[in-house]
Amino acid sequence: MIRTKLSTMMFLQFFIWGAWYTTIGNFMAAHGMATLTSWPYQVNPIAAIVAPFFLGLVADRYFATERVLGSLHLLGGMIMLLVPQATGAPTLFIGLLLLYNLCYMPTLGLVNSLAFHHIQNQEKQFPLIRVFGTIGWIVAGLFIGFVLSRFTGGQLPDTTVLPLYTTAVASLLLGLYSFSLPHTPPPAAGRPVSIRSIVGLDALRELGSKPFYIFVISSMLICFALAAYYAYAPIYAKAAVYDPGMKNFLTTLLPNPSSLMTLGQMSETIFMFLMPLMFVRLGVKRMLLIGMAAWVLRYGLFAWAAPNAVFWLIALGILLHGVCYDFFFVTGQIYVDKKSSPAVRGQAQGFLVLVTYGVGMFIGAKIAGAVYNSFLGGGATVLTLAQWRSFWWLPAIFATAVLLFFGAFFKTTANQQGGQQPAR
Repeated sequence: MIRTKLSTMMFLQFFIWGAWYTTIGNFMAAHGMATLTSWPYQVNPIAAIVAPFFLGLVADRYFATERVLGSLHLLGGMIMLLVPQATGAPTLFIGLLLLYNLCYMPTLGLVNSLAFHHIQNQEKQFPLIRVFGTIGWIVAGLFIGFVLSRFTGGQLPDTTVLPLYTTAVASLLLGLYSFSLPHTPPPAAGRPVSIRSIVGLDALRELGSKPFYIFVISSMLICFALAAYYAYAPIYAKAAVYDPGMKNFLTTLLPNPSSLMTLGQMSETIFMFLMPLMFVRLGVKRMLLIGMAAWVLRYGLFAWAAPNAVFWLIALGILLHGVCYDFFFVTGQIYVDKKSSPAVRGQAQGFLVLVTYGVGMFIGAKIAGAVYNSFLGGGATVLTLAQWRSFWWLPAIFATAVLLFFGAFFKTTANQQGGQQPAR
């Protein structure tokens, strides 16, 4: 019963994110905001930087986790209902997205800490719960592509307000559902409040070791490259696949960018089920290295495909998302939880959100946006295929540098190679 509730929570959590995150760039480009498409991917990490204040202060000390989760989703849903109304006012539009993300981003750490609180074996049980989040993201993309498209009069649903309203309704639904989740009391209730504990520095002191610091630095750096994928892969797919009117088996099954991007989550689902076995055979370091190497390969495939819009290379790059995300980010969440005591579990997950989806994604979105806009000229609203090739080589080269850094300096003990408890 508890596992079913936690799985449903994960499904809705990532359905919400998938409904707007992969469509917002095409929506903004279609409504006169083409040069501002990196901004949603900047306000999102700004909110992730603020997230530890919710996790370290509110959720860890004063209120049950499920109540904080429900309240934030209810408030976020109401804000998202207002976002489409601000389409003609870019500053207000982006400001409302910031407010929405200030509600949503803390919930990423909350759902993880809530799930970890109610399971006994992180490597075996967490992937089988977290996979329903991936399924939720897939369902969101397919819902937009196949259901909402019936109500758009021939327009790509990505360019309409319907995905935003879908996000709002799903947020309100999860907000209400959260109050039925297993009771998760604040683990640090009664402990003194300090800035160190709120931002996760107490957790960092407990977790601190050279391997952990290398992991944190590498996680932040790889998110510089990750930001380019989230912000511009759907726009790239639209320009390279759908604008030329390419017709093949997959584009018939997946008739728009939002549905095509679900290929990544489909592969993520497969690898999530394989993760318990992978942990035993590969261990933490090899899992993380494979995940980072997949980022390098993905961006290389995008670059090779760009000049001639080679569909199968683009599709293969999207399919690599399963390895990219599961082997690095999900492995990282489990790695952090295994090193954490119950008292700092929320702080530790919040700190990881800050480093990755916060600082890393913010800097990455700023850089990607600046590079993308530098290619635009003469009133163009999208890059040419030749320009896309140059664009994708940049994150490929950077991800290679991060991979080499991590491989050289992240050291594990012999017992960690089999996926056992990391040394503190």
